[in-house]
Amino acid sequence: MLEERSCFVSRSYGCERDNSWSYMSNYRIEKLESQQEKRALENDGDEEVAHHARKISKQSNGLENLELGLGSLEFSVVQTDHQSDNENHAGDDSDSSTLIPGIHRDNSLTCLMKCSRSNYGSIASLNRSFRELVRSGELYRLRRNNSIIEHWVYFSCHLVEWEAFDPINQHWMHLPTMTSNPCFQFSDKESLAVGTELLVLGKEVLDHVIYKYSLLTNSWSLGEQMNSPRCLFGSASLGEKAIVAGGCDPLGRIVNSAELYNSESGTWETLPSMIKPRKMCSGVFMDNKFYVIGGIGGTEMRPLACGEEYDLRTREWKEIPNMSPLRTGGAANETTAAPRTEAPPLVAVVDNELYAADCADMEVRKYDKQRKEWETVGRLPERADSMNGWGIAFRGCGDRVIVIGGPRTSGAGFIEVNSWVPREGPPRWNMLGRKQSNNFVYNCAVMGC
Repeated sequence: MLEERSCFVSRSYGCERDNSWSYMSNYRIEKLESQQEKRALENDGDEEVAHHARKISKQSNGLENLELGLGSLEFSVVQTDHQSDNENHAGDDSDSSTLIPGIHRDNSLTCLMKCSRSNYGSIASLNRSFRELVRSGELYRLRRNNSIIEHWVYFSCHLVEWEAFDPINQHWMHLPTMTSNPCFQFSDKESLAVGTELLVLGKEVLDHVIYKYSLLTNSWSLGEQMNSPRCLFGSASLGEKAIVAGGCDPLGRIVNSAELYNSESGTWETLPSMIKPRKMCSGVFMDNKFYVIGGIGGTEMRPLACGEEYDLRTREWKEIPNMSPLRTGGAANETTAAPRTEAPPLVAVVDNELYAADCADMEVRKYDKQRKEWETVGRLPERADSMNGWGIAFRGCGDRVIVIGGPRTSGAGFIEVNSWVPREGPPRWNMLGRKQSNNFVYNCAVMGC
């Protein structure tokens, strides 16, 4: 591994990856372009420097360019005597003001934050400066501030095993195995992705507990507990913040409390309570507001047709009628009992439009915000099997709706990732990936960073 001095050379790069980044794919050195005028390899007349440059060029095998994702960037790989003197005096801090030789640090950051984040593991292995840049989260904060976001899908088909899928590169990644006790492994679990973290919430012997996966370190740790622990809640995230609402407390009582989690500080903040207690509900962010949809509540444990809207600016809740998706056999209402085994509403937001999956009729519905009604817009993927809505995932993932599930037969089955881009018209599903699996999808979350 290179130490401190970073020097990009024109050849295919396959570094020996550090264990904590072993799930990442190697990045490819492909193409360097610049928005500025191209310039040839510099030679200041020093024959020794020129010979050194020719030697590096020969070792590079003639292959070209590192793909940085924003056009091409050419720069000299020659290290001047002045640079050598500076590095000799600076020691391990020689890279503090520049990352890519010949380019100011700000320009280097602009290049790096536009790389695909699937390459960040390999970038972090170049030297300490790059590693610190990635693992500190600075690159992800810059990406968020500049509205550069890639969405990956994280899902679990096993008790303590999680996988990630990159829809852009159609690449599967296996996360480290969670270390937890058997009680947590076999308990019902909830999950949400916020910032660069994946939170998995469940119950151990006596208490609720949260396990936190960090994208920055590729490792699991215990997360900070909620102020009011719960399960069966609705949740959604927006950038580095997430809201959980409703659910059941440790005594099994349905609650109307809500909390906001900040992944930057790792803290929970108690929010004003909802209008109605509810469990088995779903949550989404839409138009910069948080919505909790459907669920079960009331003294008779009836399904709730209404939703609730939380305005982060005014810190107030407002009830929204008829926001729960249609159930089989007609509109949802608060006098019709729902099957106790039915999953929470399968909902997704893309381009600030709300969609829902009806697994019984294999249909996709869209919510009309003006009329406050649901309308059918097309079909679900034909091979997306479920049991009363359990066993598949229906999520918004950037500009597309993602459905994760697949056919299961005796002794064999598959997990398929299908996507649809709503702005292109009625649902036409494109299979992005497929792998063998005999299990259902137990938990799923989408991380955008």
